[in-house]
Amino acid sequence: MEQIANIKTISIIGGTGALGTGLASRWARAGYRIIIGSRQADKAVNSAAALHKDLPDAAIEGLQNRAAAAAGDIVIMTVPFAHQRPTLEDIRSELAGKILIDTTVPLVPPKVARVQMPAEGCAALIAQQIVGENVTVVSAFQNVAADLMASDTEMGCDVLVAGDKLAAREVVIQLAEQAKFKAWHAGPLANSGAMEALTSVLIFINKRYPGSHAGVRVTGIATP
Repeated sequence: MEQIANIKTISIIGGTGALGTGLASRWARAGYRIIIGSRQADKAVNSAAALHKDLPDAAIEGLQNRAAAAAGDIVIMTVPFAHQRPTLEDIRSELAGKILIDTTVPLVPPKVARVQMPAEGCAALIAQQIVGENVTVVSAFQNVAADLMASDTEMGCDVLVAGDKLAAREVVIQLAEQAKFKAWHAGPLANSGAMEALTSVLIFINKRYPGSHAGVRVTGIATP
């Protein structure tokens, strides 16, 4: 299992959207080499170039998804639910032995403010089924306000991290903290169902209270 000190390059698959570029900018500021992945290589290159304008000293590159997955020490998926399966089927040969951070939420337009979970239980379990046992899937970042990610300030919400392997969850928690989130162990991968469902609840809250950026805060934890 990769330790946090061994991670130098983070690949973000489907990284041209708000969540992907937001995480990219935060990890780039933390000193990581960032690979932006997209189905279209030119789109990835353009997204990387736009980020580089704001972070001229950062190491940011754009590649087609499969090449991006191959280049990463750790890989994060930031694609819509409709693209999850074809994207994973395309890149899974490049994921063996790696941690895959899956941010997918099973939103079903147009009723994205209604919880609609898949028959498999949750998107994270689908991801694990697709990539196989040689890849460690960890679920995180479903409940963050993507449109606030571009700044370098500490985010006003926590990150819940679910996965079947403690060591892999710990790696993701440390990466989240380097992106200026407070992150928490949230149990096995199946618990991602609660995290994914909560996204629709937060979307509903944000629609009901315009201008809001609802998130999750864990309270009542005794710290050393």
